[in-house]
Amino acid sequence: MPLNQPLSRRAALMLAVTPALRSQSVSAFDQATANSADFERALAASQRVLHAWLRHAGSKTLLLPDRVAERDGRPLPATAKPLYTPHNSGADLYPYLILTAQLTDPDLYHGRMMEMLRNEIRYTTVQESIPANLNLATGELGPPSLFGAGEYAKDGLLSVTEYLGRTPWFYRMADMIADAMNRAPAPSRFGNLPGSDAELNGDYMQALMRLAAMTCESRFLEWARRIADAYIEEVLPGNHGVPSSQWDFTRHTGDRRLRLRDHGNETVVGLVLVYALENARQTPRAARYKAAIGKMLDRILESANPDGMLFNQVDAATLKPLDEQLSDNWGYVYGAVYAFYQCTGGTRYRDAVRKVLGNLPKYRNWVWEGRPSDPPGSFDGYADSIESAIYLVNREPVAGALSWIDSEMNVMLGMQKPGGHLEYWYGEGNFNRTALLWALMKSQGVRPAHWEPGVKVGAVRGGNDTLLLHLEMPSARTIQFDFARHRRVLNLDKNYVRLNEFPEWYTVDENTLYRVKSSTGDAEYLRLGSELIEGIRLTPGDWTVQAGGRAPYANTR
Repeated sequence: MPLNQPLSRRAALMLAVTPALRSQSVSAFDQATANSADFERALAASQRVLHAWLRHAGSKTLLLPDRVAERDGRPLPATAKPLYTPHNSGADLYPYLILTAQLTDPDLYHGRMMEMLRNEIRYTTVQESIPANLNLATGELGPPSLFGAGEYAKDGLLSVTEYLGRTPWFYRMADMIADAMNRAPAPSRFGNLPGSDAELNGDYMQALMRLAAMTCESRFLEWARRIADAYIEEVLPGNHGVPSSQWDFTRHTGDRRLRLRDHGNETVVGLVLVYALENARQTPRAARYKAAIGKMLDRILESANPDGMLFNQVDAATLKPLDEQLSDNWGYVYGAVYAFYQCTGGTRYRDAVRKVLGNLPKYRNWVWEGRPSDPPGSFDGYADSIESAIYLVNREPVAGALSWIDSEMNVMLGMQKPGGHLEYWYGEGNFNRTALLWALMKSQGVRPAHWEPGVKVGAVRGGNDTLLLHLEMPSARTIQFDFARHRRVLNLDKNYVRLNEFPEWYTVDENTLYRVKSSTGDAEYLRLGSELIEGIRLTPGDWTVQAGGRAPYANTR
């Protein structure tokens, strides 16, 4: 029958679920129900963090300090300055409260979160759109911070843009990065760079790659190329094929340290993303970059322990670890390894990712940050390591890794105090980031337009592009579906693994018809993917969502 016609009750029953899926549907809906409980738990925890931090906002600016002025109702010493910094509170806290509010409290998102952006621009801008540190007690501004601009963009505004698209925060990022690059202070034979360290240059490459793809403005691509050229043509050849934590571009020498946790691995990720963009466009640079980046990744993989885990920092020449602590950011680097596989088809890079994912069950309750003798350590190590795994299982759903994510989320969620805080510093935004990533994994990207306590959304994938969806809520709600944001928002040819992305799970195509059917058979709708993205009103219960194809009109002659 024509797909643009209403379905009769008889036809609806015939279109239920494929035989293979029908036999699995009971257990699959049980899993969807369990996933919905995880979804609610994660969002409730995130909402508690959101409201805990809003209590500490500056009275004039509404901006958030890096650290709170009191703990459990007890004030800290008066020497503790209420300081807002774009590289800490701006990068790691504020953006994930934006995303939490957008999901849990639209009025707060459009109101106070937007007012915070106005005030951030109003009170912290010190040179064009470049921000500075702000003393919330005195109003004193520090000097312009290119580091602050880069961190705020890469760790925060990129995530907001990856999930929400071209909001006012996107335009803040675009102008801030452009103004910072125009004032880049570190001379090199390739042009002025943001700095001499792998962290800052990597931050800018990651932001510039997205901006170049989204805007098609040549300046963003040329700036990204300037930094990448400096590493491909000077740093990597001069540092045993890997980035140096610090590099003097006037003396052409570095510190011989390869840092594989944050504050160093950013250049590894940035180089691969810039290469992905060049490769997609089949530019001469793509061929030039490929061999150098392949060697860089090969040497990094060679430095790993037998399970594939990476150390915090290794000697660039010998690849021997400079300390025995494992990096909680292992998956950021493996995301780059997988993106290189997506570009080149080199299966050994995919195999390396699958190996480390398969070994994750050995690292339950691992102390990623802190002393092994003092478990569980900081929540932040858990947040980054789980985030790492979520990016990768989105592409390679290794069973052991999926169960590891759930077990470690239980540990991290258990660290939250009754009042909402965990450790009373800006890194609590990373807790929200990972909780949101986990929640959307459990719902396959499906979400209510406005979540509130008691609303549970869980889903599992079936065959034939089918989704089994479980909804628990007091009454009917508008339910929204995800789409191919990497293509529609970022303008990328492939869904490359990207640091600070929000992975896509079950995505609907805007111009495909979908059958949305209740498990009881009482309701069935035929909707375009574009309508599901905007939102469809559904009642509590179990639903099957299945792509209906683009069949032509039936021949009525």
